[in-house]
Amino acid sequence: MSEEKGFLSKLKTYLIFAGPVTIAFFTVIILPFIYGIYLTFTDWNGISATHSFVGIGNYLQVFKDKVFWTSFLLTLKYVFFSVILINIIAFFLAYLLTSGIKGQNFFRAGFFTPNLIGGILLGFIWQFVFSNILVYIGQHFNLPIFSASWLSDPNKAFWALVIVTVWQYSGYMMVIYISGFMNIPKDLLEAASIDGANSYHRLKNIILPLMVPSFTISVFLTLQRGFMVYDINLSLTNGGPYKSTELISMHVYNTAFLSQQYGIGQAEAFFLFAVVATVTLLQVYFSKKMEVES
Repeated sequence: MSEEKGFLSKLKTYLIFAGPVTIAFFTVIILPFIYGIYLTFTDWNGISATHSFVGIGNYLQVFKDKVFWTSFLLTLKYVFFSVILINIIAFFLAYLLTSGIKGQNFFRAGFFTPNLIGGILLGFIWQFVFSNILVYIGQHFNLPIFSASWLSDPNKAFWALVIVTVWQYSGYMMVIYISGFMNIPKDLLEAASIDGANSYHRLKNIILPLMVPSFTISVFLTLQRGFMVYDINLSLTNGGPYKSTELISMHVYNTAFLSQQYGIGQAEAFFLFAVVATVTLLQVYFSKKMEVES
């Protein structure tokens, strides 16, 4: 009897404090997700009041869609370069800004600021930079690389997208790495210095192994955001020129809402979710195995 009263007491406490949040989570996240999976097996166009069950037809259509796979491969390329550049730049910014240089708090705030700008606004700002400021500099100083807007060149537009992404997220990841640097025991570094280890050996043998948890978090976040990016893609290039920068999230949106093939778009979205979940879980799993105790 006492165990039953204890359970009811815990349940009452849970419902009072966490019940509203739990209900909201199921209403906003879980139920739409389940309903979205159901729609992947229908031919709903996103507008009509009725729809028919088509089985796995939408998934078969996804695997036959060459445009979808082109966007998917382009997204893999974008994620690869973005993740590497963001984390390398963020790590070395954090390394520099925890070395005790003058005004490091000011520089930390400055590098973090781009992350506070919304993706849509950020894309429009850099659209002006690439199409006006850099073109003016290229023509005025006779620099062929900037003589025409990168956004009008199918090859350079991709790299413009990568540059803006790196510029936005490097400062945010820098904060995570700064936290990792500050948690490294100073006595280990001092002992290594006394034993004759130079900066390179301290970085390789002490700092990097102890920074693995920070790498785990930062790589996880950059992978997830890289696969799901849409706002910068929309405002900076809008998928152009000639769909050369149409990443997977934009392709899914266009399929579902512009082409009114909601069932197929939902199947593409679920496939993307499965890929992102698999990649990030594997990344976290193998990163956790590399962690060491300080």
